[in-house]
Amino acid sequence: MQEKLNLLNDYLFMKYMGEKGDEEQLTAFLNAVLQKTGKGNISSVTIAENTTFSAEIIGGKFCVLDLRATLDNGTKVNIEVQLRNLNNMDRRSLFYWSREFVRGIDSGQDYLELPDVIAINIIDFEFMPEINDIQTSFHLWEDSYRDKMLTNALEIHFVNMFKFRRLKEKDLINNHLHRWLTFFSKETDESTIKKIIDMDTAIKKAHEKISYISCDEETLRLYQMRELAQMDYNVGMKTARREGMQQGREEGREEGRQEALSEILQLFKEGKSIEEVSRLFNLSDKN
Repeated sequence: MQEKLNLLNDYLFMKYMGEKGDEEQLTAFLNAVLQKTGKGNISSVTIAENTTFSAEIIGGKFCVLDLRATLDNGTKVNIEVQLRNLNNMDRRSLFYWSREFVRGIDSGQDYLELPDVIAINIIDFEFMPEINDIQTSFHLWEDSYRDKMLTNALEIHFVNMFKFRRLKEKDLINNHLHRWLTFFSKETDESTIKKIIDMDTAIKKAHEKISYISCDEETLRLYQMRELAQMDYNVGMKTARREGMQQGREEGREEGRQEALSEILQLFKEGKSIEEVSRLFNLSDKN
């Protein structure tokens, strides 16, 4: 039986959601996400042409593959899938938002021509644990007057797969975002996938695209390279943590030895005998 693909592999996500011809499924997904902020009424999107990714780029541990598109009202959208917690997701998202924002104006143009930009981050780790919601959204609000927004140019969403998996009640009938996240999850069984496909034409379109590209050897090769790059990074981080802990223990032992030696020397200066110092520090000839 063929191995079930990780649909949140960012390279594969780009292949079935971010290419010309994928507008139907991307529009549906964006409507599901943006419903939270009252913008889930998109009728069409224009997907930005993405550069052909080389094997070197795909295999890079730190390469970011983000999906870019323009909504029918001119708003720019940037989608990033991030499955590793690098402890910088807030600033990272602001960086990619700002990069997309400044792309919208040429030298000499009026700042009013800068487009609104929406950043959507699909993440799979604990983020803002004090909030249980599977989706959070952020804008620029005045500190004392929380109903006063500085500008609607900035909107940042975090869609959290980690929290979604912990959600006991998933509403596949009425909640479009729940359907998409269930579809994305590698843990979802085939019968549930079939149920979702039968009730949602956009997800069916995405599933058909995945079935098609999964038969392409080059696509599968690059997909595997991306998976291996992620695994290599994770293994490297775990190894570094173990080595760091071991080094910390060794440094701690050396620091303890130095402190004990200093105390012993001080006791000798105070006139203590070798026998007295030995008793105090539990020393013997065997040591």
